Order: sequence, then C-alpha cells, then structure tokens
Amino acid sequence: MTAAARPRTQAPAPTEGLDWRVVAAVVVTVLAWASAFVVIRFVGRDFSPGSLTLGRLAVAAVALTVTVATRRRVRLNRREWGLVVLIGLAWFGIYNVALNAGERHVDAGTAAMLIQLAPILIGVLAGFALGEGFPRMLVVGGLVAFAGTLLIGVATSTGQADVTGVLLVLVSAVVYAVAMVAQKIVLRRIPGLQVTWLACLVGFAACLPFAGTLVREVAVAPTSAVVGVVYLGLVPTAIAFSTWAYALSRTSAGRLGVSTYVVPPVAIALAWAFLGEVPALLAVLGGVVSLVGVGIARRPGRKPAVTPAPPV
Repeated sequence: MTAAARPRTQAPAPTEGLDWRVVAAVVVTVLAWASAFVVIRFVGRDFSPGSLTLGRLAVAAVALTVTVATRRRVRLNRREWGLVVLIGLAWFGIYNVALNAGERHVDAGTAAMLIQLAPILIGVLAGFALGEGFPRMLVVGGLVAFAGTLLIGVATSTGQADVTGVLLVLVSAVVYAVAMVAQKIVLRRIPGLQVTWLACLVGFAACLPFAGTLVREVAVAPTSAVVGVVYLGLVPTAIAFSTWAYALSRTSAGRLGVSTYVVPPVAIALAWAFLGEVPALLAVLGGVVSLVGVGIARRPGRKPAVTPAPPV
C-alpha cells in the first residue's frame, strides 16, 4: 500500500450541524440500502446466501479498487489494521451472509424488527465506548423510531419464523453494531473511502470459500438476476458504504445509527413501486412513526443556559 505524504492527517471532526454534504451522504446511503432489500428479494431465488455475498463484494471490490487507484492513501498502524479486519469480517462478511440466510427462515416483518435492534446497540456502544453519552433527544427519538419498526414488523409478519432464522438475524444486528463503532474509531485518522475499500477486500477474501457455488449459480441464473448482483455490488455496497463512512466521520455514531430507521419505510415504498407489493395500512403508519422518531433523534439537545459573569 502507498503511504500518504501526511501520515498524521486527522479525519474531519464530527459535527452535529446540518451540513448539506452529510445530509446528502445519508440520503444516498438510505435509498441505496433500502433498494438492496428489494433487489435481494428478487435475486435470492437464483443465488444462495454465501454466493450472493461473494458476488456483490467482488463487484464492489473492483469498483472501489479502481476508485482509490489514483488517490493518496494513509498508512495504517497495527491497531487500525485490526479494526479494519474486524469491520471487513463482521460487516461485509458475517452480516451479509447471516442476514441472507436468516431471511430464508424468518419472514420479512420479523427480520425487520430484529435487525433494527442494531441502532439501539450502536447507541449503547457509542455511549460507552466512544464517550458520546446518551442525549435525551437521541434516546427518545430512537425509541419512537423503533416503535415504528415494530408496527411495520407486525403488519408484514406471517408468523413463519424459527429459532435458527431469529438467531441468524440477531447475529447480523450485533456484528453490524460492533463494526460501526469500530469504523468510527478508524475514521478518526483514515479516509472513509480507504476504510471502505480495505474492509470490502477483507470481506471478499473471507467469502472466497463460496466461489465454487457462485460460479455454478451464475452459469444457470437469468441475466436479470446477474444484473441484480452487479447492482448490489455497485450501489448498496461500493457507493452506499462509502457515503456512510463519509457521514460517520462527520457526525456521532449514535445519531447516524438512528437514521437507518428510515430504511424500512423507504424499502416498503420501493417494493410497492417496483414489485407491486401494496403495504398494509399499519405498515404505512409504522413508517410515518419511524420517520418522526428519526426527526426527533436528529434534533440537537438544549444547550445549558449561560449565566452572565458579574460585573467586575
């Protein structure tokens, strides 16, 4: 790897202000990740969980490698390398495989409820491990948004769930939360695009045992399914993980984690538009509640009143 000319460069300090670039990055990420749920549902009939993960990571790895080829990179120390490996294995590898496999045993509504435990875990871990504390508006907004997700889950659940599926989705939520907190630490010094690229390569390498299955499934899969895998690699992975890292380097992990509660209602809207899946009224209500909760969580807390100094 090429070392940067300024190895001590610090990442931008997080800010809670309404920076339009951070907002744009979050919007891109949310839309891309929401679309991923729709596309995964479509291509899941032709690709198994492991091969689907390897396929999208292979596409993302190529795209990210081309993107960073001409950029100057920062040399990582041993601790940062360890955290990047953790992110790659946990978020890019285990998270995707476990979630893809879990959704074969658990209906979409139950999966949505379980996976959205992750923002709560992120808030707790960030509060303790990163010293972000537990701002009142963040806690209240997070609970309101989670209540909205519960409504969506109740509306879309079919009762088809087993212990294996539940455990797999819970594993996804836990590793996602741990990986995000680890990423926040690395982003203090390393550029977001570089972190995303390296973590993607780690996840790709970890999923190579599924290469044989991927080759066999690509050979018989329809063109539309293969295009779907390419889309998952380019948009929800290469682009969305990069915009996520950009936003995470400029805001707190707790507040950014809560923003993912927007994903379920957006996914419902996309499934309605592209798959013709008309949402239940309760699911729509849950989506509205989730959006309200995210809005509350993103509000800055009240600043303590400043008592004027007595005249000298």
